Amino acid sequence: MFNTSDVLETINMIEREHLDIRTVTMGISLLPCMAGTAEKTAENVYEEVCRRAGDIVKVTKDLSLEYGIPIVNKRVSVTPVSIICAPFAEKSYLIGKALDRAAKNLGIDFLGGYSALVHKGMAEYEKKFISTIPQTLAETERLCSSVNVGSSKTGINMDAVRVMGETIKKTAELTSANGGYGCAKLVVFCNAVEDNPFMAGAFHGIGESGTVINVGVSGPGVVQHAIESMPSANLTELAETIKRTAFKITRAGQLIAAEAAKRLGAEFGIVDLSLAPTPARGDSVAQILEEMGLETVGTHGTTACLAMLNDAVKKGGVMASSKVGGLSGAFIPVSEDAGMIDAAEKGVLCIDKLEAMTSVCSVGIDMVAVPGDTSADTISAIIADEAAIGMINNKTTAVRIIPAPGKKVGDSVNFGGLLGRAPIMPVHNQSASKFISRGGLIPAPIHSNKN
Repeated sequence: MFNTSDVLETINMIEREHLDIRTVTMGISLLPCMAGTAEKTAENVYEEVCRRAGDIVKVTKDLSLEYGIPIVNKRVSVTPVSIICAPFAEKSYLIGKALDRAAKNLGIDFLGGYSALVHKGMAEYEKKFISTIPQTLAETERLCSSVNVGSSKTGINMDAVRVMGETIKKTAELTSANGGYGCAKLVVFCNAVEDNPFMAGAFHGIGESGTVINVGVSGPGVVQHAIESMPSANLTELAETIKRTAFKITRAGQLIAAEAAKRLGAEFGIVDLSLAPTPARGDSVAQILEEMGLETVGTHGTTACLAMLNDAVKKGGVMASSKVGGLSGAFIPVSEDAGMIDAAEKGVLCIDKLEAMTSVCSVGIDMVAVPGDTSADTISAIIADEAAIGMINNKTTAVRIIPAPGKKVGDSVNFGGLLGRAPIMPVHNQSASKFISRGGLIPAPIHSNKN
């Protein structure tokens, strides 16, 4: 039963502390769309997505008005397209363009699932599919792509890691007029999950139901405000406060997810607990860490603060919902977080520190811009480092990196909206090309053998 205090607290969270539902994402299976030709498959895909998600924008707007909670993004994720296109992989771009056309027709923000799962090996059709990614992302607006190159069970496919370094470089070149924007829609994963509602890495896993609703909640500002109100608290007390705050945020997400699923004729999938920042002041994960006692995020102590934050968010969230999933942690995308941008521009936050932070939070080297002349081998080495953290620690890690054409350290690239502004961050100049050229598979760790 809600009392007056609960109602006023929720209103304050929404109006002053940037509480929102960051995304309502409908996952759609495309397996029934497979046909004998790429052209017919593309036609089926367009019709299926438009039919299943035809009301997603209307329903989310209605829910936002009814419950008074902003719902920022409406999105769709689909079965990894490389599977759908296996018989005609070289024409995968036709399905990509059909999906982008469907996204525009529906009025949604992004559509994810132009994806491949190659964590143990690459079949010939998967190699052909991956080769279509740069051109397809360059010629579409709302389509997002991801490739899973490793897992704790299988190890890291270093041949795929090498290919993805080259793919990212080519994508940047083909979208150079927009600062390499295509790379902002491309994620390389280790331990990718099948129910992630956040872009650009969302896809609809083949183990999922036909149509599901996954919701991503977000409240960095709410958590920051809660910590601000406790200037003399010790860390145990702060952790408890974060836990209670995450509980309240997650309950809002559960309410919206269940109702959206019912109205859209889909199953309720999961609530993703991730604290997802925006470039707006007061909506920053970095500023939460600074409120905990750091002068600037990236300094010594940052990883410890982030570990505590991430753990407390998970503990509070799982008490609020029995359907917690996705990535569920704290996101640290540089360009999408005002505090991260400030720290990177000061030179306090570097890629090496972001890599360390990855070991205790969601995802990894996310929305990081590097000099345009960064080599494909260096990008592959960054991917390999992140994948190793994920593989060894049995967690999801990822790289979304933008080698911004024509840019150097000290410059920045502006993508606008939620994607924000990325200062160009330095990379190490020493080569890892021999390591990357070896190829093969980095074996799975010994603790993966659990059967």
